[in-house]
Amino acid sequence: MLNKAILMGRLTRDPELRHTQSNMAVASFSLAIDRDRKGPNGERQTDFIDCVAWGRQAEFVSQWFTKGMLAIVVGRIQSRNWEDRNGNKRVSIEINVDEVSFGETKKSREQNGGYAGFDNGSQIRPEGNNYGSQAPAPSFDLPVGDSDFAELGDDDGDVPF
Repeated sequence: MLNKAILMGRLTRDPELRHTQSNMAVASFSLAIDRDRKGPNGERQTDFIDCVAWGRQAEFVSQWFTKGMLAIVVGRIQSRNWEDRNGNKRVSIEINVDEVSFGETKKSREQNGGYAGFDNGSQIRPEGNNYGSQAPAPSFDLPVGDSDFAELGDDDGDVPF
């Protein structure tokens, strides 16, 4: 079976980091996602999607994302049964996060007052990084013209095979 959700939206609040009894980090946050179509009265409609990240992904989200930031989330849709304080049975639908990416660069967010649109989708996969609490924020702004590739000189146009 296929269960994969890809969402892009703004965090409605700062992520809430907690730990389970076995000391596993878990971060909860919500994304506000505008619908493509307007409602019957011409107003913009927005969906609010709850997301849950676990382990290093939870620590990463808690450390680098704040309210209002544009995020791209890849994960699985899951339902969860629970009971409220009054004993009523409830069901929650949420995204169990596999990956989180920045939806905009820090530079574009600062230039536009903190709420820039989708820019370059710079992707971070924290399982491959060692961001500690003292590490500087990752930077994704590359100077124009800098490249790891060198120009080839005197290309005769012949195919090399």
